[in-house]
Amino acid sequence: MSFTVLIPARLASTRLADKPLADIAGLPMVVHVARRAARSEASAVVVAADNARIVQACRAHGVAALLTRTDHATGSDRLAEACSLLELHGDAIVVNVQGDEPLIEPALINACAALLAARPDCAMSTAAHAIDDVAEFSNPNVVKVVCDAEGRALFFSRAPLPWWRDGYAAGLGVGVRLSEPPPLRHIGLYAYRAAFLQRYPTLAPAPIEAIESLEQLRVLWHGERIAVHVSLLRPGPGVDTPEDLQRVRAILGASG
Repeated sequence: MSFTVLIPARLASTRLADKPLADIAGLPMVVHVARRAARSEASAVVVAADNARIVQACRAHGVAALLTRTDHATGSDRLAEACSLLELHGDAIVVNVQGDEPLIEPALINACAALLAARPDCAMSTAAHAIDDVAEFSNPNVVKVVCDAEGRALFFSRAPLPWWRDGYAAGLGVGVRLSEPPPLRHIGLYAYRAAFLQRYPTLAPAPIEAIESLEQLRVLWHGERIAVHVSLLRPGPGVDTPEDLQRVRAILGASG
């Protein structure tokens, strides 16, 4: 199996200024992400940036990077342009690793790519892990995914899905064991075939995508399937806020 990791990186962030360039243990965050991804089985790792400062920072640390347009609405749109710039053939597998995941597990990247390679019935693959905490299950910032019998996504939502009728009727609280099988938390890691990724920007946005603010719902809305790898391991924290950044700095600073 051969695949390429593409890392979308956008300089602007509403909650953390210049997020891809945030210093963590002496390196820009996006460089940490790329170096973790390079420990996977990927044949290439490339950052797709919207600003020359990100490109320069990556290249200064030996990370391949290319400059894309500034007007892309989503990371998937940015990667579609990157596929064209890299001239990837239609069957090539591309793994989208988010630029704010400096603790991404290389094995999880491999698993997501391998799953798509094994599932010709699916246009994409992604990952999830079991939720064992009521507060996490109820948190709208935690995206849940519900799968069918073949391990394909039925729906993604910020709501607590599947709704455990009897559990909530009994009064779910801290320390209460959740349903079996457990609900699944979606991990924002995606693999695509390049041809589908390049077609994605031509798909009309879906009403459910706008309501939930989840771009992967556009894929399901248009009848495409997404295979889901259920990981036994919980991924490390991503970086969305200054508090997240401090947490990850402590982890990587201690390990480095």
